[in-house]
Amino acid sequence: MDGMTGADRLMGWMKGIVAGVLAAGVVVLIGAGVVRYAEMRGVDDLTRDAGFADHHPPAPDPRSEQEMESLRRFPDGAVALQPLIDATPTGGTLRLEAKIYAAPGRVTRTLRIEGVPGAIVDGGGIGSIMTVEADDVSIVGVTFRNSGDRHETTDSALRLRGKHGSFKDNVIEDCLFGFELKQSDRNIIRRNRIGSKDMPEALRGDAVRVWYSNGNLIEDNEIVHVRDTVVWYSVDNVIAGNRILDSRYGIHLMYAHKNRLERNSFLSNTVGIFLMYANDNSVVDNVIHYSQGPSGIGLGFKESSNTLVEHNDFFANARGVFMDASPYDPEGFNIFRANRIAYNGTAVAFHSDWEGNGFEGNAFLGNHSGVTVYGTGSANRNRWSGNQWDDWVGFDRDRDGIGDTPYEAWSWADRLWMDVPDAQFFRTSPSLELIDFIERLGSLTEPRLIVRDASPRLGPPEPDVGARGTKRLEKTS
Repeated sequence: MDGMTGADRLMGWMKGIVAGVLAAGVVVLIGAGVVRYAEMRGVDDLTRDAGFADHHPPAPDPRSEQEMESLRRFPDGAVALQPLIDATPTGGTLRLEAKIYAAPGRVTRTLRIEGVPGAIVDGGGIGSIMTVEADDVSIVGVTFRNSGDRHETTDSALRLRGKHGSFKDNVIEDCLFGFELKQSDRNIIRRNRIGSKDMPEALRGDAVRVWYSNGNLIEDNEIVHVRDTVVWYSVDNVIAGNRILDSRYGIHLMYAHKNRLERNSFLSNTVGIFLMYANDNSVVDNVIHYSQGPSGIGLGFKESSNTLVEHNDFFANARGVFMDASPYDPEGFNIFRANRIAYNGTAVAFHSDWEGNGFEGNAFLGNHSGVTVYGTGSANRNRWSGNQWDDWVGFDRDRDGIGDTPYEAWSWADRLWMDVPDAQFFRTSPSLELIDFIERLGSLTEPRLIVRDASPRLGPPEPDVGARGTKRLEKTS
């Protein structure tokens, strides 16, 4: 028995030694893994930080006017512009012939600058081209070309600081920013052709930047291949009849109230119109076409209230209308009336369960999804009345044009992609359609009511539903 006990003890010691070695090995492996992971994360962090530094270098040191002048390069024979401005009497007219004029120019008195075809003001590739500080200045028929490319100095074709100016029929090309308005009220910017520099979308400048400037009319301009047209902290501006193509934000309002956006056409922008912290605006008779891609939105809201959205066309966008915490004012509202929302990936997308919006007399046609709500919740806390839904099924026995039964949309299995964004790849796929079909035959879970319209219309709610007379843009090349 004692011998057995000694053998047992020896076996126990051996097992203990083996277990200890294995435990030490496991600890070493885990430690090595942790060290390696930390090293990799450190490399990742360094790489990320280096990448951030590469793509976001610190702003360059400011340059003096003398340094900027020494860096400007003009075509041979360019005529200095500033002496011509200085020689023009107050209230007079400076007529620019078909020549190249060397910037910069600064206007400090009321006058008119009028260009004939071929009159070009060249910025020399440095800084802004012309600054208007006086009131009642008019600039007509001039081509502005080749500004600087620095964002921190907002290198622009025209920097406006005066009031009651008129800027018509000008061409802006190869300029980072077009018109930059800063505390500049009641100007007219009409029939200009505006482009930015040939740079990636996020690095281009804005066609028109309005900052603390009120009562301006921005009308009938052609805006192509810029970043944004943006209005900040400004009221009572009218942006009407513009044609905006191949840009990021067609029109972006931020903290801007009581503005009117009318009769504009948008084509192939990332976002047509976006209202951010903007109240009491109106969006009427616009056509927003083909805002596609992961961020594609026809009309977007973020924490914006008391907006009238009426007689617009939202056509072939990733999302026709996108709502994020709007209206933000607890007593506010947003009214959508007589709009045509057609052939979009999603007609109306709610970022969350929200309330305070009214959808009345709109036409929802050919959309892949009508109304979606990300996460849980419903869009049914908003008011839906008298809309046309092309996927409504029912009867109109009294032939009054209104369905006898409500329109209802439920969240079945085909809404998986709302909760799992990566599942959007499988939208309309046979597998997801089959799951949806089985779910409708015998649901294992209670579906969620997304939207209910008690009085759906069989035909267009109004004869002129959608934009009235605003033409949809088409690409020519």
